[in-house]
Amino acid sequence: MVPLYEYRCRTCDTTFELRRSMAQSDAEASCPEGHEGAVRLLSVFAAVGASQPSGGAAPTSPCGGACACVAR
Repeated sequence: MVPLYEYRCRTCDTTFELRRSMAQSDAEASCPEGHEGAVRLLSVFAAVGASQPSGGAAPTSPCGGACACVAR
């Protein structure tokens, strides 16, 4: 599977997505309007944790308790 990357055009400020190999991820791209020099953006994703069981405090960990480093 080829990853999907998000880019922004420096000329017209259009944001768009391209499927590219990881080796090409940092290479400049052309925007849909044809301008050269679009740059890759850092993607942001959301992580949703499980709800806490009733009757007890949530376990604590350095990463907030939503990972495998805390025994549940």
